[in-house]
Amino acid sequence: MMPASAQADLLKAFRTCSETARDLYLPRKIEPINHQLSPLEFYRRFVSKNIPCIFTNATQHWPAHEKWSHKYLKETMGDKKISVAVTGNGMADAVTNGIFLLPEERQMSMGDFLDRLEQPDHKSFYYVQKQDSNLTKELEELLPDVEAHIPWVSEALDIRPDAVNFWMGSSQSVSALHKDHYENMYVVVRGSKTFTLIPPIDRLYINYIDFPVGRQKYVDGQWSVDREESMTVPWIPIDPLKPDFDKFPDYKFAQPITVTVKPGEMLYLPSMWFHHVQQSDFTVAVNYWYDMTFDNRYCMYETCANMSQFRRDHCTSDNL
Repeated sequence: MMPASAQADLLKAFRTCSETARDLYLPRKIEPINHQLSPLEFYRRFVSKNIPCIFTNATQHWPAHEKWSHKYLKETMGDKKISVAVTGNGMADAVTNGIFLLPEERQMSMGDFLDRLEQPDHKSFYYVQKQDSNLTKELEELLPDVEAHIPWVSEALDIRPDAVNFWMGSSQSVSALHKDHYENMYVVVRGSKTFTLIPPIDRLYINYIDFPVGRQKYVDGQWSVDREESMTVPWIPIDPLKPDFDKFPDYKFAQPITVTVKPGEMLYLPSMWFHHVQQSDFTVAVNYWYDMTFDNRYCMYETCANMSQFRRDHCTSDNL
């Protein structure tokens, strides 16, 4: 273990690093943008600084905002088979009772899925969330109602999106705290999504732990877990809505930002930002994943991750 004085100096450096970032450029709340930005302005103000914003009217021209009712979806593709994540607690790809649980994946018709949303049995929770560009692969009938990409974002980033994903579910479906290696343009079509956002600099205060992996399975009216032998996943065991500061004392120095995205709004969620997501009932959303540039921002994140691990390996004091 490091000497106590060295530990104190290291922990003070952590605080100085994250506070300096907030003093210089990190927002304390998400800026709403009510007008169209040029690709250059979007890149300069937000992408280059790796800070989020929310566009309040960037997709108002989409037919989806008027058309995507349950009735329309049933009439358009009610018999179409789609991939649905099913869980016993609404948490897919999350840690429950010390196990990283994957959802049960089912193929069902859009009509059947919508019926289950409208008449929940409170034993199983259904969420369309397959993140493999499912809008272009499984739900291509809906593509004319949105855009294949966001033109001014594609110009700013000089690439097209790797994936365009369709999301639909109830308020019971929650996304656990995680990060993605993508520039994420997230559009809510119906309902609302509430994001708890944490900047990459706060990786200093966020723990990853290796968890065994299991898959949820519904058999004979009961949920069980099939363990994936010899497989572990590093994951964040912290719930930002009710963090356990006794287990994770460093997290009290993270500074989350909460933003609710409403119908017609688009959140720019920069790469490497941690996010936890809740939603209202019958929420429908589309997001565009643009591959991130692995530049100084990625190097900064990895440095913070290494410093955080060093602190846990070599320091005993939790008093920052």
